[in-house]
Amino acid sequence: MPTQSRRTPRVLLAAAAAGTLVSPLLTGCAGAGGAGGGGSSAHSINVLMVNNPQMVELQKLTAANFTKKTGIKVNFTTLPENDVRDKISQDFANQAGQYDVATLSNYEIPIYAKNDWLHSVDSYVKSDKTFDQQDILTPMTQALTGADGKLYGEPFYGESSFLMYRKDVLEKKKLTMPAHPTWQQVADIAAKADGAEPGMKGICLRGLPGWGEVIAPLTTVVNTFGGTWFDKDWNARVNSPEFKKATQFYVDLVRKHGESGAAQSGYAECLNNMTQGKTAMWYDATAGAGSLEAAGSPVKGKIGYVAAPVEKTKSSGWLYTWAWGIQKASKNPDDAWKFISWASGKGYENLVGNQAGWSNVPAGKRASTYAIPQYTKEAGAFADVTKEAIASAEPKNPGVQPRPAPGIQFVGIPEFTDLGTKVAQEISSAIAGRQSVDSALKKSQAYAETVGKKYRK
Repeated sequence: MPTQSRRTPRVLLAAAAAGTLVSPLLTGCAGAGGAGGGGSSAHSINVLMVNNPQMVELQKLTAANFTKKTGIKVNFTTLPENDVRDKISQDFANQAGQYDVATLSNYEIPIYAKNDWLHSVDSYVKSDKTFDQQDILTPMTQALTGADGKLYGEPFYGESSFLMYRKDVLEKKKLTMPAHPTWQQVADIAAKADGAEPGMKGICLRGLPGWGEVIAPLTTVVNTFGGTWFDKDWNARVNSPEFKKATQFYVDLVRKHGESGAAQSGYAECLNNMTQGKTAMWYDATAGAGSLEAAGSPVKGKIGYVAAPVEKTKSSGWLYTWAWGIQKASKNPDDAWKFISWASGKGYENLVGNQAGWSNVPAGKRASTYAIPQYTKEAGAFADVTKEAIASAEPKNPGVQPRPAPGIQFVGIPEFTDLGTKVAQEISSAIAGRQSVDSALKKSQAYAETVGKKYRK
């Protein structure tokens, strides 16, 4: 989900409210890129994008494939996630029109659409007979749809969250992992797997401060425990019994059976711990599987993958995507769509697989990807579970009560970056043992009430 959540040793993460990445088969978020330039012309577009591995690969393939076929030159500007978000928001908010297309997540797109900063793509989807919107996984389409019912973006790749576990360790301890575990079952297994091997802990959960770090997985736990940040009328519910029960459960689990230094552990640290055999389980982004199963990984072939744990809901996995959005002020929306149709089209994944290797395929967005034999062979250990996790995600209805804004691991409002960060600091402090959960949530409720009051007005 956000920047913080996608940092990995091999890649620099991406993030938006809980992000991820690497060069896994599913996603990534931030790495090394290049610069672009120039002003737009009739057959030239400017694309501003995050510099993760999949985007860099796209940049390499564009001239010889897209430009050669269409005659449209693409000027790329690639930046690290935090920098690209700042630049995009500045250009789009001012409707400067410097960039025709930009990478936006499902956190920003509904917000930008509401502000009238984006060009709807509905007319293009309707007239483009090769794109096949029906092949895009439904939760992705829903997450990129504005409050007005119009579609404002197309996914480049997507992810959800699930539980990863050491099959060999559980077998040795005579433990069975359900295909759809409850959080209590996970806690019980974590307790029994703790110490199964020298220095091994039962589970790794993010505790690092950040709206895209600890808040991402924690909010999915809150949802399935029956809690919510705000009720439908924007009343803050951060200190409600359900929110408190979920947070206490999370904090207790990671303190009792989680990784050492949990309060400073995020996506990258948990990935390292799981790869190095320091934890028996890990609940996080589906994108992590690509690294665990990569050639040379010490745990390749040893990991099992099951649905995100639940309590009161049928599913609880989050939803995240880097997607393409067209700036409303673009003078070249038609050419911009042609680029998007190519970059998010059915043929692109085969192009990447054949030219750059199937481990680089930007998956997680199209149902047809999971019917490609080469991809399913490469990602066989987790492809189906990932697809199901994304397909079952419900960004508009992730809990047991109506919500005032969309989002699973975040609340889809501009203020959540600040609110989530403040609350994350309090939760991380509780994980570190510096304060109680009650104390952390009492302060967090005050932060949330300030935001809720603004929306009630």
